[in-house]
Amino acid sequence: MTKKHPVNEKSKQEQLEQFKTDDRNQALTTNQGLKLSEDEFSLKAGERGPTLMEDFHFREKMTHFDHERIPERIVHARGFAAHGEFELYDSLGEYTKAKFLQNPSVKTPVFVRFSTVAGSKGSAETVRDARGFATKFYTEEGNYDLVGNNIPVFFIQDAIKFPDLIHAVKPEPHNEMPQAASAHDTFWDFVANNQESAHMVMWSMSDRAIPRSLRMMEGFGVHTFRLVNAEGKAHFVKFHWKPVLGTHSLVWDEAQTISGKDPDFHRRDLWESIENGDYPEYELGLQIIAEEDEFKFDFDILDPTKLWPEEDIPVKLVGKMTLNRNVDNVFAETEQVAFHPGHVVPGIDFSNDPLLQGRLFSYTDTQLIRLGGPNFHELPINRPVCPFHNNQRDGYGRQTINKGPVSYHRNSLAANTPAPVPESEGGYAHYQEKVEGRKVRSRSESFKDHFSQATLFWNSMSDTEKEHIISAFSFELGKVKSKSVQQQVVDMFANVSTVLAKQVAQAIGATPPSGEDAPVTKSSPALSQEQTIKKPNTRKVAVIVANDFSSDLPQVLNSLKQQGIQPEIVSTTLQNVKGTDGSELEVQHTFLTSDSVLFDAVYVVGSSSADEKFRKEALTFAQEAFEHFKPIGATDEGVKWLKAAGLDSSPGVVTGETTRFADEFIEAVSAHRHWNRHVI
Repeated sequence: MTKKHPVNEKSKQEQLEQFKTDDRNQALTTNQGLKLSEDEFSLKAGERGPTLMEDFHFREKMTHFDHERIPERIVHARGFAAHGEFELYDSLGEYTKAKFLQNPSVKTPVFVRFSTVAGSKGSAETVRDARGFATKFYTEEGNYDLVGNNIPVFFIQDAIKFPDLIHAVKPEPHNEMPQAASAHDTFWDFVANNQESAHMVMWSMSDRAIPRSLRMMEGFGVHTFRLVNAEGKAHFVKFHWKPVLGTHSLVWDEAQTISGKDPDFHRRDLWESIENGDYPEYELGLQIIAEEDEFKFDFDILDPTKLWPEEDIPVKLVGKMTLNRNVDNVFAETEQVAFHPGHVVPGIDFSNDPLLQGRLFSYTDTQLIRLGGPNFHELPINRPVCPFHNNQRDGYGRQTINKGPVSYHRNSLAANTPAPVPESEGGYAHYQEKVEGRKVRSRSESFKDHFSQATLFWNSMSDTEKEHIISAFSFELGKVKSKSVQQQVVDMFANVSTVLAKQVAQAIGATPPSGEDAPVTKSSPALSQEQTIKKPNTRKVAVIVANDFSSDLPQVLNSLKQQGIQPEIVSTTLQNVKGTDGSELEVQHTFLTSDSVLFDAVYVVGSSSADEKFRKEALTFAQEAFEHFKPIGATDEGVKWLKAAGLDSSPGVVTGETTRFADEFIEAVSAHRHWNRHVI
C-alpha cells in the first residue's frame, strides 16, 4: 500500500475511488437524479407526430453525446496509460530537497502516459515515431511531472520552431496524407533546411523509433534541469527511465504488418501485462553535472539536440517505478490527464534550455483549450494528493466550492490567508541565477554543431543497426516525391557518414557524395541496443499444436512458464487439443485470428495426425518468424516440417530432444533476435 503522509487527505487511489461509480443494478436517472420511466422513445405529439421541445431527457442525453469528445492533443494524441508507484533506493538529499526523493520507505503514486507523437488518436501504434513517456508523481508537496520521450534529444533547439516542425511532420494539408508517418516531402524538406535536426533524425531512423513494447523502451527527460538541495546548492541533471526488461525493438516489416494485424498492439501488450501481474518496471537514472563543470564538455549541456554520453557522465540509478494498475476509464484518466514540465516541487528547477523555456508556456496553454478552461487541475486524475488553496475562482468546470467573501491577496478579512510560505517551510523559490545580456533574437555559438553527436550515434551502432538505419532512410526518402529534397537530405547526412549517405543515395537514385568517413575516434556503447538487458521474461511464444500431440509437451510448456515465458496455443479451431495420453490444452488463437508478428517466438509441435493445410499454416508462421530473426523451436512432427522447409540449421532455430530442447529454446528466446541468421 502507498504510505500516507500526515498532510495527505487521501492517497491517490483512495481519492480516485470517490469519483468512481458502478451503474449496474441501479435505476436509470437524468444527470439531476430524476428517475426515468422510459428511455427508448422521445416525447412526441402523437405516436407519429413531431418530437416536442419539452422533452428535457432527450435534450440532456443528446447534448451530452454531442459534447462527449474533447479536442485530441495536437501531438501525442494516440496514448495509453497506467497507474503505479515509485520507490527510492537511497536518499538524494545531497542533491535535492524534493521530499519524494528523501525517504526510501515512502512510495509515491504515479500515473504514466505513453504515446506516439505524429499520429492522430485513431492511428496505429507501431509506426516509426518518437514515443512520449510522461510521468506524473503525486507527491506530498504537489504534483511533479516528468514529461519526456523515448529518445534523449529533439529535432529543434528553440521552442519557437515547434509549430514549424509539427506542421511539417503532420499529414500534408492539401490531401491530409500520410497519417502517422514522416515518409513524405514536407517533413524531409524541413529536415534538410533545419539541420539542427540531424541527431534526432538518426535516432528516428534507428530501431529506437519502433519499440517492441512500451515496457521495453527507455524514457528521457530530454532537457537539462536543476536539482537544488536544502543548502541552496544546485547541480545540472538529466533524467532517464531504464526498463528492467531491457530496450528492444521491432523490425520494420514486422512493425508494418502489426499495424494492420493489431493497430492496438502496444496498448494491448501493456494492459495484458498488468492484468497478468507482469508489472512493467523502470529504474530512474540521473546524470548529474556540478554547476562549476557546465563548460567542461565539447558540447553545450543546455542544447536539447545533444545528449550527455553515459561513458563521460554516468547514469546513477536512484529508484524504481512499477506500473501495477490499469485505468478504469481511458477517457476520464488517460485522455483528461494534463502534464506540464512546469509542474515541479521544491528542489527541482529549470535550466535556460530554450526548448524547455517555451514548453513552460505551451503546455498550460494547450490544456486550456483541450480541457475547457483553467480548472483542469480539479479533474480527478489531475488532482494532487495534498490540499491546495489559493485565490483563483470560477471558470469552466469549477468543482471546488469556496467559502467566504475573500478571493484576493493581501487582505484583512481572512487574516491575509491563504498566505505564502517561506522557503524554509516548503515554499517554492526559484533558483537564483545571475542573468545578464542584451535582448536579442539569437542563438549561442555553442549550439551550432549539428553533426558531431549524430556521427557519435552512427559510430556507436552495431553493423545490424546501421543496416536498419540505411533501410529506414531509403524507405522514407523513397516516399519523397521531390528529387531536390531527396538530394538535399543525402548531402546533409554526408556530414554524418559518407557510408550512410552513399548507400541511401544509391537506393533512391540520388547523386552520392564523394570522400570517405574519418576514422572513428569516439563511440558510446550505451547507445546501441546490442548492449541491452536480454531476458526471457514476458516473451510471448506461439505454440502451434494439433490433436495427438506428444505427452512431453506439457512438461516443455511448464519449463517455459517457469522462466517467465508466456506460451499461447495456436491451432485450427478454438476447441481444446488433445494429446496422445488424453491430456488437453486450451487453444487461445487460431491461424485466422493471430499471426507470427504478434509473438516473440514460434514453437512448432504439430502432430502426425495434422493435415497438409495445418502443416502449411504452421510453416507460414515459422517462415515469417524466421525472416524477422525471431527464435524458432520445433519438436515431434514440427522437426520434420522445419527440415523439409530448410529452416532447421540456422542460428536461433532449436530442435531436438525434449529435456535439452527447453533449456536451449529458453536461451534462444532470451536473445530476442538472431541477427547472424542468413535471410534471403
